[in-house]
Amino acid sequence: MNLSDLFSPDQPLLEMVVRGSVIYWFLLIVFRFVLRRDVGSMSMADLLFIVLVADASSNAMQGEYRSVTNGIALLGTLIGWNYLLDVLAYRFEKVAAFLEPPAEPLVRHGKFVTRTLRKQRITVEEVLAKLREEGIDDLSVIKIARLEGDGKVSVIRND
Repeated sequence: MNLSDLFSPDQPLLEMVVRGSVIYWFLLIVFRFVLRRDVGSMSMADLLFIVLVADASSNAMQGEYRSVTNGIALLGTLIGWNYLLDVLAYRFEKVAAFLEPPAEPLVRHGKFVTRTLRKQRITVEEVLAKLREEGIDDLSVIKIARLEGDGKVSVIRND
């Protein structure tokens, strides 16, 4: 390996600056004005979307596509699917249930729901740690603690 090759650009630097700028501003506008944001959470569809956008935008910026327009077309397709799924999930409960797993009980009336713990492969210690984060150190004060679709634990106390 020649060290001069390591620092010699294989594409014109101005082209890289233009590609990066176009994709940056396109994504900034999309994320700021087009996409819906969940209330403090990311769904699996959102995570998948971010991974795919990162890959597609990387190819568009690095010149894997012949034109920036190809990258924007691919990004637009991903954005369209993400938006459509959000709309369908909002309007149809079955679509929402398909895209987001339902909340499952971890603790009910002060007792662990071992079926859920086994199914989700969550240890008692992990649940206790999450409960301590909520300021709970005694299971008897819990009416129900659920593992939500976004992976967070929600707690309803007896009082």
